[in-house]
Amino acid sequence: MTLLDYDRYCAQILDETAALRAALTGADLSVTVPTCPDWTLEELARHVGGAHRWVELIVRTRAAEAVPTEQVTGTEPDADGPAALDAWLADGAEKAVTALREAGPDTDVWSWAWERGTAFWARRMTHETLIHRADAAMAAGVRYEADPWVAADAIDEWLQLVGFVAAGEDPRFASLRSGRRRTIRLTATDAPEGLDADWLFEFGDGGFRWRRGHGNWRGTAVAARAEEALDAEKAPEAEVTLRGPLTEVLRAFYRRLPVDSELVEVVGDAELLDQWLERASFG
Repeated sequence: MTLLDYDRYCAQILDETAALRAALTGADLSVTVPTCPDWTLEELARHVGGAHRWVELIVRTRAAEAVPTEQVTGTEPDADGPAALDAWLADGAEKAVTALREAGPDTDVWSWAWERGTAFWARRMTHETLIHRADAAMAAGVRYEADPWVAADAIDEWLQLVGFVAAGEDPRFASLRSGRRRTIRLTATDAPEGLDADWLFEFGDGGFRWRRGHGNWRGTAVAARAEEALDAEKAPEAEVTLRGPLTEVLRAFYRRLPVDSELVEVVGDAELLDQWLERASFG
């Protein structure tokens, strides 16, 4: 269950790519991206465009197993310079969305996560582009604003990704599966009517679980206990809360904004939040 439907994800990939291209317009493409310091702004753009083309190939060919990136074609703009890069970005997003729309939401294709299929990739490319647009905006010194429904779904997806990886054997996530139970809350101060932008998650002995608002718990801890018992259980108090405008909570949660920024507020055990942000990372 997601906040957006398949058609919205497809449209959003195009919208986010257009906003990314706008952020790049007139920018110095050789500057280092502060939130992705291994990349210049041009390299960030090439990463996004390459991801779109990789997913297009997976979907168009109905790939049943992982596709090596070496098989992707058109991974370079036709010429040097900002105009060629801009056109290449637009073309990659269009190709990915065309493949997704032609395949529809229920087509089985390979993915690396808990869900096989085109629906996974439409959502993943939406948020991949959304977050890298935040990187580009910071590097270019332009304003960044996320659609609230898209931002909330990006937080949902990130928690699902953490839960999926934490359930495995990756030693980087061992601390999320051990030790005393620790609880963190995220809350947006400007959510529009109808959007429940409040999250509670906990990790430690028994695994990882999360919920948005008063919804059901999800995550690895759910498998260990009956869902009915979890629903009836009183939600634990958060040891630390990250709160602020939804766009800024999104950026901070994805480590695109320092949590000591004046744009967000941390209430409670700030060290616990720092530990989470350091450990629950795929970069």
